Amino acid sequence: MGIFNRLSSNRNQGEVDTTDAETVNGSLDNESKNYYKIFSKAFSQRDMEKNNYSTNEIQEYTSEDSDNASTKYEQTHRKLKSRHIQLIGIGGTIGTGLFIQIGNGLVKGGPGSLLLAFIAWCIPILCVTSSTAEMVSYLPLSSPFIQLAGRCVDEAFEVMCGWNFFLFEAIMIPFELTAVNVLIHYWREDYSPAIPMVLQLVIYFLINVFAVDLYGESEYWMAMGKVILAVGMIIFTFVTMVGGNPQHHAYGFQFWKDPGSFLEYLSTGSWGRFLGFFACLTQAAFTIAGPEYISMAAGECVNPQKVMPKAFKSVFYRLITFFILGALSVGIVVSSRDPNLIDAITNGNSGSAASPYIVGMTRMKINVLPHIVNVLILSSAFSAGNSYVYCSSRTLYGLALQGHAPKIFTFCTKKGVPIVAVVFSLAFGFLGFLQLGKTASTVLNWIVNLVTVSQVINFCTLCVTYVRFYYALKAQGIDRRTLPYRGYFQPYAAYIGMVCTFAMMFLAGYPVFVDWDVPTFIFSYIMIPICVFVFLFWKIVKKTKFKKASEVDLFTGLKEIQDHVDSLPPDTKPITWYGKLGAFIKGD
Repeated sequence: MGIFNRLSSNRNQGEVDTTDAETVNGSLDNESKNYYKIFSKAFSQRDMEKNNYSTNEIQEYTSEDSDNASTKYEQTHRKLKSRHIQLIGIGGTIGTGLFIQIGNGLVKGGPGSLLLAFIAWCIPILCVTSSTAEMVSYLPLSSPFIQLAGRCVDEAFEVMCGWNFFLFEAIMIPFELTAVNVLIHYWREDYSPAIPMVLQLVIYFLINVFAVDLYGESEYWMAMGKVILAVGMIIFTFVTMVGGNPQHHAYGFQFWKDPGSFLEYLSTGSWGRFLGFFACLTQAAFTIAGPEYISMAAGECVNPQKVMPKAFKSVFYRLITFFILGALSVGIVVSSRDPNLIDAITNGNSGSAASPYIVGMTRMKINVLPHIVNVLILSSAFSAGNSYVYCSSRTLYGLALQGHAPKIFTFCTKKGVPIVAVVFSLAFGFLGFLQLGKTASTVLNWIVNLVTVSQVINFCTLCVTYVRFYYALKAQGIDRRTLPYRGYFQPYAAYIGMVCTFAMMFLAGYPVFVDWDVPTFIFSYIMIPICVFVFLFWKIVKKTKFKKASEVDLFTGLKEIQDHVDSLPPDTKPITWYGKLGAFIKGD
């Protein structure tokens, strides 16, 4: 008999038999003991009365009949191993923003401001990650941060979070479509931008409808390619700066001296340099993704108790390796006043390519490598666009299943593809046709402004959810030391993340107030009233109520997760180096 079934049997007798509990507890490993302590607390008669749980409600979560039944909370299959989770977390955060759009920040603020801004923005991202890791490692459900928003705060809050995340993913589709067009311009410009966009949309449709089975493994290897490209550019920067280039010129940090580390933007003097730094900070807010991609894979993780905490802990090293070192490398390899880079950014002329790395290679008269890098960035942008089609359609499908979107989006083909949701998501790609009337760089900037606000709204809601989660644990007497992962400096880290991301919502579009432009203003702030409208509409129509800390549901779905973990074979760690290498390759 399973652990939780034995608890259920004791619960039916009105109390938990402590002698039996000690016997069971003594036979468990540390991770299972943590969950055992939580459930022992939840199933005791005293806490049933305190938390206002009825016997029928507890029995629904713990009855033996549920072992043979499918649960509505875990419909996906847990097949993703550690290597998949790590690459999903890395691949989802490395995009064209790191290889192309980052040059925008360099031109506005200079290399010093760019580096400091990326370091500064990593602080709230780590706070958001720490908060999310604790919640998701405890309850690794499908779309966990969206579901937890409803459990811990309010159903209307969950609907707002879900729609904001859907729009965030969907709006990134035209961004990648436009980015691909910019990259193609490196080779030729005598074609209409509509041609590659239509072709991409058709390919995305075919992949997501007919070849969806290949999505998971193909995205794994695409993510691996992104990692190799990001690390390769860092190595390239180091080698060339010490003289390993065709000119044998050890240029070092010369671009930090001329034209300078901290440039003026929109004004002069100290205020202008501060605005330059803040422009770089806004760029960092767009480029640096948070823990949401790891979270979205929680519902399909083989051993979430073990894998998810490790995946979230790796965020710290990912931020340093890819984003901070990436920002440092860009400021070294190309001048912030390089005419080719400025022309590509301001006028949409990509004859010298929009990537700062390719601009630097051209300056050093490197011939073949720029074409190879441009192809790799192009494949990265194409892959990212496909990922956004997949994620946005599945998010919309999930919203419809929960009654938070029209039911028509739940319609699936015989292969299980939510085709209506896929088509609706692809429709956002037509925003990319805005570049037919404007330059591609202008459209990219509009979409960047739109996505940046949506992303920081998502981060802010994650912190709000965690604060409610934290006090729910406290109100229901659950010791955080028993959780699979315990975030540092909580709940203060969540408050820091909340304040920083909330402020960035309103400050990200500040340049529009200096140089007024109606489309830029709309794209910079439209997501804020949309989210407020969705929240108020759902709250008024459905008459939802904010959850009290003592009423927050911290247990539904937890038994099924633990039953799955208990069914896994014993975790035997290899001793030899080749055994460890084999386990890493297999993702064990």
